[in-house]
Amino acid sequence: MPQIRTLELFLTVARTGSFVAAGAQVGLSSAAVGLQMRALEQELGRPLFQRGPRSVQLSQQGQAFIAHAKDLVTRWASISEVPQAQDLQGTVQVGALVSALMGQFADALWDIKRQYPALEVHLFAGLSATFFGQVERGELDAAVVAQPPERESAGMTWSPLYSEPMVLVVPRKPHFELPSQPMDMLRNCPFLRFDRQTWTGVLVERAIEQCGVAVRNELELNSVEAILALVRQGFGISIVPKLRNINWSRDSQLQLITVPRISVQRHVGLLERIQHPRQRFTAAIKQYFDYPTP
Repeated sequence: MPQIRTLELFLTVARTGSFVAAGAQVGLSSAAVGLQMRALEQELGRPLFQRGPRSVQLSQQGQAFIAHAKDLVTRWASISEVPQAQDLQGTVQVGALVSALMGQFADALWDIKRQYPALEVHLFAGLSATFFGQVERGELDAAVVAQPPERESAGMTWSPLYSEPMVLVVPRKPHFELPSQPMDMLRNCPFLRFDRQTWTGVLVERAIEQCGVAVRNELELNSVEAILALVRQGFGISIVPKLRNINWSRDSQLQLITVPRISVQRHVGLLERIQHPRQRFTAAIKQYFDYPTP
């Protein structure tokens, strides 16, 4: 069965007669609206629209489907009606970096779930760049991601939640000779590099540039957790974000070193569309981190 939000989007398209106009109302691009409507047609096994160069018209089958869509949306609204204005209910789809789930964002979710037990959160772990497209297309309500290296596209907004300095991590029991000075470590030890195609990888590159050394690349990975696991086993060193809410001093297998030359920080924030139906949830996340909300 199609999701309720897809049916709501269908009714918006039917009312406005345009993917562009419907997208403007709900905070989606016209391409994202078109993809969702095509998926709805495939799921129903019938064409709902007659597409023109600048507008769309409902097909005969689309006209017949309006009544069914309205009925389903109305009934769902009565089922999910919020008994108290201050309550958060329903389902939200949220993406998050795995490293964010290891840090303070997990505390934020736990706190919000305790306040609003009727709220159901579907959580997806992944990479910042992947989440950007999913949020833009409306597949996710929001995502906790590193700050985009470029400005967000129209209809999207990123709100900072917290920052993590970039630090050098080295094993306490290395399988190689470990110099005493950080710059010598970077020059001579096997380096586990964060994937340069990712947003976090761009920040690691900047940190290496600030150090002014050429590192010995050993492996390239797209996960902070995987890098830390290999460092703990003594296979190399790395530069990674100092994840929030982790007691680094109690880690018996790796050592964290602050390098004075490195001023780069990874800023973690909430990516969402400017307009979307789950803004009360995203406002609660931002309020937890003391980010001002309108």
